[in-house]
Amino acid sequence: MDFLISRGDLHETRFDHGPAPAPAEGEAVLAVESFGLTSNNITYAAFGEAMSYWKFFPAPEGWGRMPVWGFATVAESRVDGLAEGARIYGYLPPSSELLVAPVRVGPHGFVDASPHRAELPAAYNSYSQTSGDPAYDPEREDQQMLLRPLFFTSWLIADFLRDSDIFGADTVVLSSASSKTASGLAFLLSREGGAEVVGLSSERGAEYARSIGVYDAVLSYEEIEDLPSGRAVYVDMSGDAVVREAVHRHYGAELAHSAVVGATHHDQMGAVPDDLPGPRPTFFFAPDRVAKRSAEWGGEELARRLAAAWEPYVLWTDGWLQVTHEQGPDPLKATYLDLLDGRIDPSRAHVLSLPR
Repeated sequence: MDFLISRGDLHETRFDHGPAPAPAEGEAVLAVESFGLTSNNITYAAFGEAMSYWKFFPAPEGWGRMPVWGFATVAESRVDGLAEGARIYGYLPPSSELLVAPVRVGPHGFVDASPHRAELPAAYNSYSQTSGDPAYDPEREDQQMLLRPLFFTSWLIADFLRDSDIFGADTVVLSSASSKTASGLAFLLSREGGAEVVGLSSERGAEYARSIGVYDAVLSYEEIEDLPSGRAVYVDMSGDAVVREAVHRHYGAELAHSAVVGATHHDQMGAVPDDLPGPRPTFFFAPDRVAKRSAEWGGEELARRLAAAWEPYVLWTDGWLQVTHEQGPDPLKATYLDLLDGRIDPSRAHVLSLPR
């Protein structure tokens, strides 16, 4: 079973049914157990064409399989070193099975070398075995599915800002402050100290963002004129063109950097006007940062540093994260549409699965 989204209208969905894939020599079939669904997945769909997210998991013409993060079991394997029954964590489709072509198989996992993925970012093609994952905790599988990909992005942005000395800014402004990627970044920045961290959100989201205690201040989108003065960096998690322009016009030449990360307000994205004050918005592409740090530190050191930052973050999320588990096509479709239209309570998160 595959959950499909129209590439021309993200509100149009369908489920396709067919036989399970049969692996050839050098291939394996992963049985998808469960996966998290958050606003991060909406970003994958919104940028599906521009950032090639639709290419990871082929679908019928005009349709796409939105990437998710979750756990799977090796159901069939014709690959040396990859045992049937092994549990895998990684980038999956919202489907009941996935056919992969594992290479570089080892105790830590493997890389999917399927031909259609050869030109796609390597960071998304790596799969870890739970038995060899230094950050894996069987009691924390929900958090790993729901938050680890988002936290990894948060951590990479924090690393980028730290490496750039926050562009000499006094303030870091985060839109969509109630989103998990934004709050993860605020958590990291608040622990490091230095620049003031200010969140922007809807009225409803602002109340929640204030309650989690990682922002120095949280303003509604109607209060952008009250943002602190001085040199600032804008990290755009919303993709809202109106908010972006208001922040740029508020700071003007004092805006040191403008990073585009997400699209929680995917329906309000717009072209960047030629007369937008301040620096041109620059898309932050996490796999590029992964490639840079992997080359500089090595993959094992990168994993070690991420695991060290992950543990205190997960403990912090115990105070607010509420997880709902559901199975079947109807809950998956309903949750996806609620996320797409911004109807999900930011304190709630969803783990879903499809029947085989």
